[in-house]
Amino acid sequence: MREYRSPDGLNWKVLVKLPSHSSAMLTFQHPDGRSSAGDRYAWMNVSGATALNPRERLSAKDLLEKITDAEIARLFRRSMVVSGNRDLAQMT
Repeated sequence: MREYRSPDGLNWKVLVKLPSHSSAMLTFQHPDGRSSAGDRYAWMNVSGATALNPRERLSAKDLLEKITDAEIARLFRRSMVVSGNRDLAQMT
């Protein structure tokens, strides 16, 4: 786990989930920790030898250690809220 300080001053926990051979989901856990409603996620694509071999798997630990603070900031800016609109879901 790593931390990322957003421009508004919040300290988010950063985790890597669902690593495949060429991508992984980066999750940003909201600091209040009361629910996942404030959490965010972004997909990161990875190039290299493992990306060419679908039998290989990226290591979440290695990805988290190798990703730069600038890359984390870029992914945070592009991230999306994990939970959807609850009012819209209740309409169906």
